[in-house]
Amino acid sequence: MIKRALISVYDKSGITELANELTKHGIEIISTGGTYKLLKENNIEVKSVEEVTGFPEVLNGRVKTLHPDIFGGILSDRSNPQHLKEMEEHSIMPIDLVIVNLYPFEKTIEDKNVTVADAIEQIDIGGVTLIRAAAKNFKDVNVLVRPGQYKEFSDILDSSGNDIPVEYSQSLAQKAFETTSHYDNSIANYFTKLNSDSTHSTHSTHSTHSTHSTHSTDSIHSIDFKNFTNSKELRYGENPHQKAVLLKSNFDDIYEVLHGKELSYNNLLDMDAAYNLIAEFKGESFACAIIKHGNPSGVAVAGDLQEAYARAFATDTLSPFGGIIVINKKLDFKTSLDIDKLFSEIIMAPDFEKEALELLMKKKNRRLVKFKFTGEDKEFRKISGGVLYQDKDNYNVTERDLKFVTNRKASSEEIEDMLFAFKVVKHTKSNAVIFVKDKRTLAIGGGQPSRIDSTKIAVSKAKEFGQNLNDSIAASDAFFPFPDGLIEIAKAGAAAIIQPGGSVKDEDVIKAADEYNLAMAFTGIRHFKH
Repeated sequence: MIKRALISVYDKSGITELANELTKHGIEIISTGGTYKLLKENNIEVKSVEEVTGFPEVLNGRVKTLHPDIFGGILSDRSNPQHLKEMEEHSIMPIDLVIVNLYPFEKTIEDKNVTVADAIEQIDIGGVTLIRAAAKNFKDVNVLVRPGQYKEFSDILDSSGNDIPVEYSQSLAQKAFETTSHYDNSIANYFTKLNSDSTHSTHSTHSTHSTHSTHSTDSIHSIDFKNFTNSKELRYGENPHQKAVLLKSNFDDIYEVLHGKELSYNNLLDMDAAYNLIAEFKGESFACAIIKHGNPSGVAVAGDLQEAYARAFATDTLSPFGGIIVINKKLDFKTSLDIDKLFSEIIMAPDFEKEALELLMKKKNRRLVKFKFTGEDKEFRKISGGVLYQDKDNYNVTERDLKFVTNRKASSEEIEDMLFAFKVVKHTKSNAVIFVKDKRTLAIGGGQPSRIDSTKIAVSKAKEFGQNLNDSIAASDAFFPFPDGLIEIAKAGAAAIIQPGGSVKDEDVIKAADEYNLAMAFTGIRHFKH
């Protein structure tokens, strides 16, 4: 039974709503600084920590909650007679719920101009200590560490009649320790880089290397595996006989599972492919992609989400079964009605309208995942005998990168489709060839030993699903080693093609493009995806 809660949050989104829910259950609230002020302004009954401890916040807020009246209330074992006796002797009241989120250390250090002093001020001390104390004593205390947990907690508070199951409290403790672990790793990594930069600066006066090359070398060697200590055991790996674990860094900052059964190893791989593809269209009005086994089966940009989904689905109406649907905007109810008709493993969106969420949650096995767009610039993969670590393929080809090498030049509409196509082909397994028109995919071929095989598959798919490739735009993730692949594309009806160029046979390929009156642009950027 929760009788008393401590709230001290930096991110105050959703906190007044949660506090109102707590007061409905007769739970007393104590709070600090800005949180106390916000709750008071919203007419929520709240005590300040100062009233409880009899001691003011000091040292510019560095010391607020570090007091026996607070930590004794959190850490006391309610089943230990000695603890209960000491609490009575010292007039310490139990605290049964701790709601804390931390100073934004990671966000602060993203600013390249941040000073060490500024960064240090964003190292949370009291918040981390409160979280750890509450998580340690999970059998008596519940702990919430991010706004995304509030609704589920409120629902359980209501459904249990304020008798929170200890299994749920234990799961909250796990998330709490994952949060503090990640937070401490971020700080440790920051100091590691500081010390590394300091050492480099000390030695730089004796160095003959250029600034550019030294920076590049430091950057690619900067991985710190301590950042991946938050682990979650998965049911199994790619196949049931394989064991698997998810090692988290900032996974929980990007994804929030709103509904459905546990994510599998393969789900997570497909989610990653879906997330990376839709991130290409973060700035577009409305975009939808459907992913199956790591490859897109359809992608489209349109005037609204319903149209974007319909156009993406139309590319290939068979493959999406059991796949992942991802969109770049809040999922509205109207579009969710269409999406609900298809069996999909996962639906991903930055947010969901309430009615859409209620509809889609009716299917128990469907996972609903909310995500935030974030930036990453490195990636690694395990191989036998080592780990491959590289810069992520974040290059965004724009019109300025296009070099038209044929007699016919593309129209402005064709150029828009070229850029759209090159974004999609970037996320299709090599060798990849795709056809698009009006910012929607018509046919996708990839993952084949030869580029001409991928082309034939794409053309075959287009015929199967009634897609007209006349006047379409084609994209290839790498150059054509011979003209035969381009000729196959031209015969399918394409009017223009975008590709990196760079083959020793480029002149032969250009000649073939001119013979078929194709507009062809080289980008100089290859997008292999192995």
